[in-house]
Amino acid sequence: MLTAVRNQLKVTLLSIKYGLMREMLNKVTFVMNIVFMILNNAGFIVQWLIIYSLKSDIGGYTFKQVLLLWGFAAGTYGFSHFFFKKAFSLSDTITNGKLDSYLVQPKNVLISAITSDVETSALGDMLYGIIMLIVSGLTFSKFVLFIVFSICGGIITTSVAVILASLSFWIKKADMIADTGNNLIIHFATYPGGIFNGISKILLYTIIPVGIIDYIPVTILSKFNFGLMILVIGLTIVWTAFAFIIFYKGLRKYSSSNLMIAKI
Repeated sequence: MLTAVRNQLKVTLLSIKYGLMREMLNKVTFVMNIVFMILNNAGFIVQWLIIYSLKSDIGGYTFKQVLLLWGFAAGTYGFSHFFFKKAFSLSDTITNGKLDSYLVQPKNVLISAITSDVETSALGDMLYGIIMLIVSGLTFSKFVLFIVFSICGGIITTSVAVILASLSFWIKKADMIADTGNNLIIHFATYPGGIFNGISKILLYTIIPVGIIDYIPVTILSKFNFGLMILVIGLTIVWTAFAFIIFYKGLRKYSSSNLMIAKI
């Protein structure tokens, strides 16, 4: 069991490494993608500077907490899209029968499929997240927690993408559902959780787990709570397990396109 896990991890890291090497063939484009992503994200902070110049508190969030919120939003997005880029186009892979080449390999089908490529600009998101942490007030403990929660958030974001994409095994045009769900997470992740109430708040802690990805981590970094930290880690495991269950249940209904493309 441990040997299989170790081998899968080795193959996954090699896949990510080669994907990154492909992107770095043009170093100028590689660097510019990262820089422009950081600048793009930074532009949105200007609107919050204007808002907070008029009001000191929005939904119970201070300006520094909003910076943390954006840091987590960028960090989780960057982690998920860099390491698991293909999870966000998995609907196309399923619908067009492109899983064939992964099925014939002695590796985990889902992990191999979603780690087969990387998104360069996502490195800019991860760097931007760290910059926001530094600006909001950096300490060693906060840095460690930020990395932990960014990884957890990235895994949950990827799990949601996999679950929604897996609907393609049963529903035609499920890619529209997947795209909508993924976009909702990005949209709500950049707004203070305190402005949402009632049903919308319940949805943001369950079906659209922005509360777990962003709101709870911001709360923990503002005032450490061990119980909440364990909750986030536990829910990350639950979402991951659910994603694997749904994907492999749907895989039984997969129809091959007889399109064989070598994956090295």
